[in-house]
Amino acid sequence: MKTFQTQWHDNQWAQSDKIEDLDSKQTLILIFGEIHLQPDAIAKMKSLSPNACITGCSTAGEIQGKQVNDDSLIATVIAFEKTNITMIRGVDKPDTNSKELGVNLANQLNETDDLCHVLVLSDGLGFNASHLIEGMTDILGLDIQVSGGLAGDSHNFIKTHLLFNDEVTSSAVIAIGFYGDQLEVSCGTRGGWCSFGIERRITQAENNMLVELDDENALSIYKSYLGELAEQLPASGLRFPLEISEPNKITKVVRTLLAVDEETGTLTFAGNIPTGATAQLMRSNVESLIQGSLEAGKICRHNISSSPQVAILISCVGRKLVLKQLVEDEIEVISEELGEQALLCGFYSYGEIAPYDRGCLAELHNQTMTITAFAEI
Repeated sequence: MKTFQTQWHDNQWAQSDKIEDLDSKQTLILIFGEIHLQPDAIAKMKSLSPNACITGCSTAGEIQGKQVNDDSLIATVIAFEKTNITMIRGVDKPDTNSKELGVNLANQLNETDDLCHVLVLSDGLGFNASHLIEGMTDILGLDIQVSGGLAGDSHNFIKTHLLFNDEVTSSAVIAIGFYGDQLEVSCGTRGGWCSFGIERRITQAENNMLVELDDENALSIYKSYLGELAEQLPASGLRFPLEISEPNKITKVVRTLLAVDEETGTLTFAGNIPTGATAQLMRSNVESLIQGSLEAGKICRHNISSSPQVAILISCVGRKLVLKQLVEDEIEVISEELGEQALLCGFYSYGEIAPYDRGCLAELHNQTMTITAFAEI
């Protein structure tokens, strides 16, 4: 595997000759950042690497090595030597069943018996990623893991964008399949948030919309915990996610607030809210979030026998808001854990996709640092 990272600057990709040298059908190019504002950059990349699979998304921050950038365009070129890749796209329409879409994408990628991993990039708004991943895991099971994340839109929550070769689109999901027996893939995901307050039962919810907690208006209860910060909703809600516990599941998931409806008293989250589960508010501080990233790095490194050559980091926009000027610290601890040989890339997202641990199916997470590390053996 050969890797290279470059940035769009002064209307050109830095060291573009290296991009041309790595062009092949076994090359994956990930472009994170302002893909919808820089058509010339996308066209230039396609001309430099016409055979590669080119994908990426808009973000709430771009990860380049140990740095975190805003409003930039970062390309990471991953040229596999022993691994084949296939990239497909599913389009979300008003009548689309997200779970069926996940099933269809998984079936398309799993037509041969050497599929070893699936990386997913999805629209970050107006798309039920929980159902999407459920459909994919129904087909792929535990043997073929799924990881990835949801596109971001800075802190605006208006519209997110995806890149499929040289086409920028929204309301879509892109899935990349990796094939062969000489690629090791490892995932790690942790949060570092702490629960507080009493546990409340979710008595009414529909998909990702929370209506009632303990038979009371959910928005009223949520505001009672936030105090003066309730006036800054929904933005302030990024600092106070919900921890969801289902009776039949060992692991818990965290859900990020996306929107509130004052008229109906409902809250919309970035993932499904199951009726009958329990919910508890969460909060965090800088130290606990960085420790969560370190734990994700340790899990990822423990589950791979070779030294990772490249790692895709997908962290949540809510973490970035808490960490502020110390945001790069959570990248630094992962670099130290995975080793200097691992090229780091990725973005800040509206949702993260990964299995919580070995033996767990992938699911949608919020407010986590999620790592997908690759090593060719």
